[in-house]
Amino acid sequence: MLKSPGRTAPDERRRSVRRHDREILALALPAFGALVAEPLFVMVDTAMVGHLGTSQLAGLGVAAALLTTGVNIFVFLAYATTAAVARRLGAGDLPMALRQGMDGIWLALLIGLAVVAVVLPTAPALVEVFGASPTAAPHAVTYLRISTLGIPAMLVVLAATGVLRGLQDTRTPLYVAIGGFGANAALNAVLIYGLGWGIAGSAWGTVLAQCAMAGVYLLVVVRGARAHGASLRPHAAGIRASARAGTPLLIRTLSVRAVLLIATAVAARLGDIPMAAHQITLTLWMLMAFALDAIAIAGQAIIGRYLGAGDAPGARAACRRMVQWGLVSGGVLGLLLAASAPVVPHVFTGDPQVHRQLLPVLLLVAVTQPIAGVVFVLDGVLMGAGDGPYLAWAMLLTLAVFAPVALLVPVAGGGLVALWWTVAGLMMTTRMLTLWLRTRTGRWLVTGAVRG
Repeated sequence: MLKSPGRTAPDERRRSVRRHDREILALALPAFGALVAEPLFVMVDTAMVGHLGTSQLAGLGVAAALLTTGVNIFVFLAYATTAAVARRLGAGDLPMALRQGMDGIWLALLIGLAVVAVVLPTAPALVEVFGASPTAAPHAVTYLRISTLGIPAMLVVLAATGVLRGLQDTRTPLYVAIGGFGANAALNAVLIYGLGWGIAGSAWGTVLAQCAMAGVYLLVVVRGARAHGASLRPHAAGIRASARAGTPLLIRTLSVRAVLLIATAVAARLGDIPMAAHQITLTLWMLMAFALDAIAIAGQAIIGRYLGAGDAPGARAACRRMVQWGLVSGGVLGLLLAASAPVVPHVFTGDPQVHRQLLPVLLLVAVTQPIAGVVFVLDGVLMGAGDGPYLAWAMLLTLAVFAPVALLVPVAGGGLVALWWTVAGLMMTTRMLTLWLRTRTGRWLVTGAVRG
């Protein structure tokens, strides 16, 4: 019996791989651009405020650290919304996808207003806890109080970004981020120097830019909701559902933050030179994380859509391909870091002692980047599947494994290399194992418009 001249199984596999590659690239590249644009806000503020004086710059450093920590804690507003909207989209229910997106935006607004109510009266106490000097503290309080007024807009931006990612649109967030960066830079120049408002001008520039970004996002989402007959009113049940979905991701994020705080505290105990080298290493590590997180964002959107459409085999195939992307991307980043390791320290400092501390640590980070690539991808896959409770427990377990070992580093006479073995080696390997075991079980492959 002759076979029909149709496509063979290898042909179908190649077509599937190419389709996944196109989807991943189409979502990941714009997402990477938007991710990189976000920290540029702080860089612009730092560069402009730095010319006002050392005390102003020190005050900005304290206030920016508080703001960044406060906003990043609520990044679940983007992650949980992405997964929920992508599922509805995959199920073919665009009106409900947009309604769930609006519920996430309403939740962001409520949280933002609550944060403002807490931070405004406690700003001086928060600055004091961070140990700002008497000369820097007034500037820190000024910047923190003004910038706090922009937190509701910042959180709305997070939630609305999640809506668009869930709708498989990462280009609009890129355009908005670029526009926001440009507006922030222009407003800072006018308000700081043109009107002579000093550090207060920098804070107002950031607030206005963030409000403009939130306005653009709301315009896009509201227009889509109206076009498809989705309700714009707040729904208590929907807001509660968004909060329930986000709570495990909040626990996960707090655990990640705890790891970074413990690592920095241990580095500080090792001395000023190791601490300086640690800060440079952490900066580079976080920069590479943006590149890997772009693939994770693609994973959230793609996996949620497949599971919403009831296509568990498609979700598993997409997961496999994204893991391959994570491995390759991590390997490429590692090679780039290893090749530039002898030069990179000179970009940040002229101290030869810091250079000597940095080189072996940077090589260690370079070697472990493939592990980081897999971790970021699997993290995004499980977020897209709405598997938040497992992610919370897995990160708590990772923290429990990491913390005692990291705290013993100075006690055992270890140095910065030993500390970063616990961060890039022990912590990331533990995360990889917990995430890989979960994906192997298939329990995350829950199909349907809503995760049961």
